[in-house]
Amino acid sequence: MRLRLQPRDTKFFTMFTECGANISACVEVLREFVTAPPERHPELAKRMHEVEHAGDESTHAITEQLNRSFITPFDREDIFRLALRLDDVIDFIDAAVDLATLYEVGDLPEGVHNQVELLCRAAALTADAMPRLSKPAGLHGYWVEINELENEADQVYRRMLKWLFSGEVDTLTVMKLKEVIDQLESAADAFEHVADVVHGIAVKES
Repeated sequence: MRLRLQPRDTKFFTMFTECGANISACVEVLREFVTAPPERHPELAKRMHEVEHAGDESTHAITEQLNRSFITPFDREDIFRLALRLDDVIDFIDAAVDLATLYEVGDLPEGVHNQVELLCRAAALTADAMPRLSKPAGLHGYWVEINELENEADQVYRRMLKWLFSGEVDTLTVMKLKEVIDQLESAADAFEHVADVVHGIAVKES
């Protein structure tokens, strides 16, 4: 365990808790989007952009605090990397919603609903983990569960691809939906990347 001779700047824990709350807000809009009638999609896409903007501001605030802080709670590189990975989650989800709206995909198929359900579960785990970063070694269950969810998301994604290219779906719809599910799959990967950073912090702090 590393010895610390000066107090750590604990503001980062509050900031990462806020990032977790942003992610929770993001997936709630996503959940509403996939169940809403298509005429509500533009309104919900606008709300998602607002959440994405809040996420960008949180990332910027962490970067500024990092530049001002001499002693940090864990490695500076890990703080910066964690902030970026959390922002990636929201960016990918925002892109999925934006594409679905722009392409006017209409009602979304069951596979997309399955993807979103897994993202909501990952978001809940992540939001719960962020306030506990001061004791990262206690988050073992978090990164294990996130890894399991990402594996499930991969399976759902592959089944979606199989269905899209089965010949049951017209070519234009295939092109539109594939871009949407690609972004949702990237969001699932991004949750795992967040957990990987947290795992790395725990190893360094042990």
